[in-house]
Amino acid sequence: MTNLIQTPRLILRQWQDSDTAPFIQMCADDDAMRYFSKKFDADVATSFMQCIRDAIDTRGWGLYAVELKTTGEFIGFIGLHIHPPEFEIADAPEIGWRLLPQYWHQGYATEGAKAVLKHAFRNLRLDKVISFTASLNTPSERVMQRIGMQKVREFNHPRVPADHPLNRHVLYEIHRSDYLHIPFC
Repeated sequence: MTNLIQTPRLILRQWQDSDTAPFIQMCADDDAMRYFSKKFDADVATSFMQCIRDAIDTRGWGLYAVELKTTGEFIGFIGLHIHPPEFEIADAPEIGWRLLPQYWHQGYATEGAKAVLKHAFRNLRLDKVISFTASLNTPSERVMQRIGMQKVREFNHPRVPADHPLNRHVLYEIHRSDYLHIPFC
């Protein structure tokens, strides 16, 4: 199950070459990248995608490509990510998601994130998963709440300039012991 997670509507899987063009489109989209300090050009997006693929090949898990079961369309990514050690708040794998805007507001991020948490705690036996986003990103914060995560604190993102509107972030976490008591598990 390390490279394939299924939900009623989604398949979370290793990346394919056919994902490149829609991923580049997503990384350059004003709406999809609204809560990031900059968009990615094609070269940066392609390099990031290769890093994601390599992480899944190495660890057996990571930020999975997401496709719709009904059409096979790539709609974005959902999964787990490890930040570099100098990123002090990242004391556990981070759950994250990014979807193409035409797939927003349909419950896909929540559905996929619940499946990733289940995989993280039941199969990978992780003790804790974190998530963070810009304080302005209330849609992602609502997903964190829907999947049972609890807000821990706010912080200034170390890689975003102090005067940037996206500098202030919220940090959420969930522990395996808490996860096992959530009704949807």
